[in-house]
Parts: sequence; structure tokens; C-alpha cells
Amino acid sequence: MNVKQNTIALSLFTTLLSSKTYHAFQPAISQSLFASTSSSLFIAETIRNHDRLFMSSADEQSLPSRSFSTKSQDDGFILEQFEFEANLNDHDFDTNENTNVRQGKVVGPRHVLVYDTSLRDGTQGESVSVSCDDKLKIAARLSTFDVDYIEAGWPGSNPKDAEFFSRAKTELTSDTRSKLVAFGSTRRKRVKARDDPQIQALVDSEAPTICMVAKAHKWQVTDIIRATPEENLDMISDSVSYLVSLGKTVFVDLEHFFDGCKFDEDYTLSCCEAAVNAGASGLVLCDTNGGTMPWEVGTITSQVVEKFNVTVGIHAHNDCGMAVANSIMAAQSGAGLIQGTINGIGERTGNADLCSIIPSLALHVDSKMTCNHSLKNITSLSRFVDETMNRKPNSAAPFVGSSAFAHKGGLHVAAMERSPMSYQHVQPELVGNEKRVLISELSGRQNIMGKIKNLGSFDDMTDDLVSERAVGILNRVKKLESIGYTFEGAEASVDIMILHATKGYCPPFTVLDYSTQVFDSKLDPAFRTLLVDSDTRDDTNGRFGATARATVQVRTMDYDHTDSDMIHTDRLEVSDGEGPVDALAGALKRALVPVHPIVNGIELIDYKVRILDPESATAAATRVMIEFRDNESEKTWTTVSVDRNVISASLNALVDGFEYALIDHAAECELGDDFFP
Repeated sequence: MNVKQNTIALSLFTTLLSSKTYHAFQPAISQSLFASTSSSLFIAETIRNHDRLFMSSADEQSLPSRSFSTKSQDDGFILEQFEFEANLNDHDFDTNENTNVRQGKVVGPRHVLVYDTSLRDGTQGESVSVSCDDKLKIAARLSTFDVDYIEAGWPGSNPKDAEFFSRAKTELTSDTRSKLVAFGSTRRKRVKARDDPQIQALVDSEAPTICMVAKAHKWQVTDIIRATPEENLDMISDSVSYLVSLGKTVFVDLEHFFDGCKFDEDYTLSCCEAAVNAGASGLVLCDTNGGTMPWEVGTITSQVVEKFNVTVGIHAHNDCGMAVANSIMAAQSGAGLIQGTINGIGERTGNADLCSIIPSLALHVDSKMTCNHSLKNITSLSRFVDETMNRKPNSAAPFVGSSAFAHKGGLHVAAMERSPMSYQHVQPELVGNEKRVLISELSGRQNIMGKIKNLGSFDDMTDDLVSERAVGILNRVKKLESIGYTFEGAEASVDIMILHATKGYCPPFTVLDYSTQVFDSKLDPAFRTLLVDSDTRDDTNGRFGATARATVQVRTMDYDHTDSDMIHTDRLEVSDGEGPVDALAGALKRALVPVHPIVNGIELIDYKVRILDPESATAAATRVMIEFRDNESEKTWTTVSVDRNVISASLNALVDGFEYALIDHAAECELGDDFFP
């Protein structure tokens, strides 16, 4: 059967499954459908999934993988599911099993090889650029995470990738080098593979595995690269056989495979045959334009898996938002290798996101992957790659985003107090993430109560007292949000608000007063440029741009080591800066460091200002959000403040940020709220 016939057959088959007469005629139906071997794998799996709905409990228990009964049950089945997933942390995954299957045909979804192409295809994304040093760091981190293959670049296309493979020989461990893949293309027309410089660059890279792209769409062959169909087959065969003869493992990326299969199935499959006959270890089916639907991927992939005795892979692009779904559908249909990138980076709308695929396969499909034991590190890996590539993390990313397990609605939070499973599909700890309770005007009392309990230092509070405090704080949140505050992205400010409302808490410092000065001697716009390096400023002949000076008086607490009592000290500090906020931050740090040296490691990494009522012109209210980072723990947090004076709003956000940093380090925070005179 061809692709169109398969699609029609599956459509009729799906309709039939929903009918009441299916079970009466199941044997005859199965025999008739399986007469077409090209779609038998996909249909067989569909029948098995359908039959689970009608199995007895005894039959259900005999299934090799977990199954879920549709019978009415209590909450115990949810706990069982989460206990199973929690055991993944302690389970001794047989990583050697996946290493062994790499030598032969790997069939999903039971076994899946993870192939990362962040350092090659991922860098084709807009605004994605990494140095050779950064590529080496990311490759080492991917190897530690235990992906099976790391496609590190195209050595024949640019000097940076050539440099990477050269330095990798001495700067990466042998284990990491064993996972490296060099990417290239089939030889050029009318040139033998052994004489093609691009092919020779692949050999010189000394990567043990080569992945080469080949045209698998007849129209692309004749109209784009202007070769004859037969010549393209020769290019595939000659390139693969030459590299295999040198002892290389060769995967063939069949470009435009799915579109090509729908255009001329016979020719596309002949490209597969040419690669396999030449010794390729794997066929990677590429949805290059990203327009193939999951059911098409499933049907076509199952045909290729059945027809060829090599590992079949999937390379999906996200132009229709289907890259992750298509990748998992391919694995379910027998694909044993999945190509993707960390955080889904890649050209146009991106590639398949391994940070979604790997946890989905591990936690929901029970696939055996070499990196299963590293699942709890996937959030850290995601953020490391973003940080190294100087990208802002996607807070809404599944599994690894900061909002992936964030809960805002009061009803949701109330339910999760009874069971964390009520609004989460997995435990966040399994992927190295954490649950967050968001605070906003839409929050309920339960949100605040959860935040109070999560602070941990006030466990002795009764439930009635916690509830009373929660109502007061919630009312304050709603009032502040009505004038422009937003606490969803500024949880540190919420924690500070809760602590200040808790008897027994005392802030580690208090700002008594402050002042700022801004002075400038070059008001001509021609001289006012942000591009001037501060080192080139000439203080004798005037300054380029604005300069500011801030004075801050702070009262801090410290131990009197002679009698172990707490004493307070007033400090007055002055600092210059590139603007009033920069100067204030400098002066505040100077005042705190003598008593709280940890402040030295606190860095301001983002500063955002928004005008809330522009119709008020220069008297408008201003919202300031500041993001901080502890360079030692790499923890980040955000604070918010609103004021018609942007300097005051900034200082309040700075104070909250530094106070939050000291909560866990300043013992005096729990002295009592009557300490300061």
C-alpha cells in the first residue's frame, strides 16, 4: 500500500474501532488489515491500545508495560503512578543495554537513542551564536548528561567547526569524543567521494560517527541541485560506502523525506535503499519544512522501520508546532533514534525540543534511554545551554521552564495542598524543577498559606494564625496590584512581605535615608552616546554622558563577640555610578558588606522599568523590577516596587532584593520585631 492508501485505511480503521461491532469481527478485521504489511506495525499497535480498554483486570496485568484501567477508582491509582515515576530516581538503569543496541537495529519506543544537534542545527537559529570555547563546554555538559550522540558541527563548511574538532582531540575526554558526530553532505556531482574536499574534512575531523545529508525528494533533486535521480542515488551510495570503508559509523539525514514520500514514494524509498546497501547504520527521516502531521509521521515511519533492517531516526522541525509530537509519534512507530536540540533552538521556529522529548519518553512512555539516570539534571542542562548561548530562558517551556509547575488559581492551589498530583502530570523534582505558587489578585487564601508554610521558619504557627495572616497579606496584594504592582514574576517581594507580617521577624538592615546627585557637562546630543567606553572618559575636560553619585545611610545588626549580644551600627556610604540606580546599588552594597560579606557575591542581572499611566506624563507612576543572582549558588530572584519617583521605586526593589539574599544567612532575622529603637 502507498501512503495515500494507508491514510485511507487508517481512517476507515479508526472509524471501525469506535463501532460496537468491532469485537464481533476482530479476527477477520485483523487478518484483512495485516495482509498489507506496510501498515501492519502501526495498526497492530492501535489494536493493542484499543484492546486495553476492554481487557479484564487479569489480562491487563499481563501487559509488559504499565496500563491504566478505566474503572472507577479512588485517588490511590494517582499515587501509584507518581510512586512509579519517583522510583525512576532510584532505579538502576541498565545503560549498557542501550550501548549494546547501538551496534544493531534499535526499535522504539522501548529503546531510543538520543541524538543532540544543538551545536550544529541549533546554531542556525536566529540570534544563536556560540564561540568554539562555548561549543566545547556544551559538548562536555551534554556528554555528562549522557546523550548518545553529539552532532558538533560541519567541519567542511566553516573555520569555527573545523577548530572545534581539532581542539576536541585534546580538550575533551575520550568518552565525550566517542559521542561526537561530524555533519556533512553527500559528495558533489561528477566528483568521487575520495576526491571531495568536504568529505575529506569529515574524515580529518576524526569523529567516529558521520551524519550526512542527502536529498530524498525527487523534485528537490531535479530542480534544486539539478541532478538526475540516478546521479543522486550514486552520490548517496559512493559517499556512504567510502566513509564506511574507513571504519566510520554513518547516519544519513534524508532531507525532505516526508514531503518526498508523498511526492514520489518509490524514489524516496530508493534513496533509503541506496544508503542501506552502501552500509549506512541509520536512516534519519527529516521533516525539513515542518509541515507533516503526526499521523502521517506514524504511518510512514512504521513502513520504513518494517522495510529496512537498520535503525530509523526522526529529525523534526517545529514550523507547525508539531516537532515534539512528531518525534514521539515516530518513536511509538518504531524509530529508535531521535534528533533534537536543547530548548528546541534551530532555524525558523526551531527543532524538536529534547527537553520535552526526553522526559516524555522516560516518564510517560517508559522508553529505555542511556540518559534516563540523568533526568533530574535536565532543567540544569537547559539553563546552562541558555546561559552559555546568552539566551533568555523560556519560562513556559514544558518540564524545565520556571512556570512549568507554577500554580496561580486559588482552587488549584487548594487542591494541591491535599495532593500535589491534582494539577501536575509529574513530580517537578524528577526533572530537577520545583513547584511554585504564584501570588496575584486572582490568588486565593490558600496560595498565601502555602507560601507562608514554604518559608519553613514559622512552622510553630497555628493553622488559624496562618489563615489570619494569609487573609491580611492577600488583601494587601490585591490593593498593591490595583495600583500597578505585579507579583507573579517577583516572588522575592512576596516572601519579604510575608516575613514583615510575621511576628518575630526582624530585617537584617534598614535604610535610614538616601540622596542622589546626577551631574553632566556635555548636553550636546552629538556627545551623548552609550557606546563610549567609560575608560576613555576625560575627567579634566568634561564627561561624556551622565554620571551619578549616591549617599546611603544604613542601620545594620552585628554580634558583639565580647558578650554575645546584638548591636546595631549606622553606616554612611557614598558611591559613584553610571546612573542614579547604579550608584545607589553600589552605595548599598558598600554599607552591607562589612557585616554581610555574602552581599559581595550578589549581582544585578536585569533592570526593567514600565510607565503605568503615561497620560500623567512626568508625574506617571513607575513600576521597577530588578532581577538578582547569587554567583555562588546561581540562584536568581526578582523584586518589584511602584512609585511616582523612579529612584524611590528602584531603591525599594534594591532593598527587597538584598534583604531576600540575607534571609538564610543572617541569624538576626528572627530576633523580634522590637529590636530597633
